[in-house]
Amino acid sequence: MNSVSTDLIIQSIYETFYMVSVSLLIGTLIGVPLGILLVITRANGIKSNHIFFTLLNGVINILRSIPFIILLVAITPLTRLIAGQTYGSTAAIVPLIVYIAPFIARLVENSVLEVGSGIIELAKSLGASTFQTIRYFLLPEAWGSLVLTLTTATIGLIGATAMAGTIGGGGVGSLAITYGYERFNTYVIILTVIILIIIVQIIQGIGNRVAKKLRHK
Repeated sequence: MNSVSTDLIIQSIYETFYMVSVSLLIGTLIGVPLGILLVITRANGIKSNHIFFTLLNGVINILRSIPFIILLVAITPLTRLIAGQTYGSTAAIVPLIVYIAPFIARLVENSVLEVGSGIIELAKSLGASTFQTIRYFLLPEAWGSLVLTLTTATIGLIGATAMAGTIGGGGVGSLAITYGYERFNTYVIILTVIILIIIVQIIQGIGNRVAKKLRHK
């Protein structure tokens, strides 16, 4: 198959799913709470805290302003400290988490802010605590939007894993660089593009369908 075996293609797809799934899981566990904190601590939030909001908002803005390819190199010492190495799929997960967590936080913030103020007023009138307001009022109203948020984050991660391949991160991106670009093999480059398009279309389709069902409940 033009110097690229089927086993190598399958291995590359597996590595991409491995990097995306692990970094998405950890990034979601970090990003969702951060996004909620941005909502409740902002001005007029249910737990308004100007200093905390300003610091958190600033850190997220700084991390989001760094292009991923630069982030990969910039946090190499942290990657080595956590993963024990700076190459391979496992090592790539570290910068992927640093990249996706603030991205998810900002998307979650936007999703929750879409919930009408009337919901919060209802929660207050019922005497709901801060946790109860988030758990039983804000999040249920934002489920559909949050699903699309995670769908967008997943697709963003797929693109990031492709960039991680430029420094030996593994996955489909590494396949494109090593066996396509460096060997002037147009076939491999086109193949990797097709694979990524198919993966993205499947994920977007699933996300849209789930979000639609949640919004019609």
